Amino acid sequence: MPRNMSFAITTDQVRNQIKTVTRRLGWWFLKPGDVVNAVEKAMGLKKGEKVKRITQIRIVSANPEPLCAIDESDVVKEGFPELTPEEFIEMFCRHNKCTSQTTVNRIEFEYLS
Repeated sequence: MPRNMSFAITTDQVRNQIKTVTRRLGWWFLKPGDVVNAVEKAMGLKKGEKVKRITQIRIVSANPEPLCAIDESDVVKEGFPELTPEEFIEMFCRHNKCTSQTTVNRIEFEYLS
């Protein structure tokens, strides 16, 4: 059974299938070919709330890299064409309480539906 990966901050980008890369502080076990449920929210659900699946994705690649290695093309693949790499890094660090030097898991994926 596929695991649930939350896209709470980028739900619209996943719904519109414009996001094809995500950076995570975990998910180190992923390998190319793994199938994952992209969901609105996976943790912090209130009593009675259920996970809302958006779609299924297949992992293309998963590689560690410093957050500061992101470039303009990857910011677009992350679903934020309006941001500079510096603005993306600032937003990521604010949401994930990390620094630009933090090693993240760069996960590329494709949509199954």
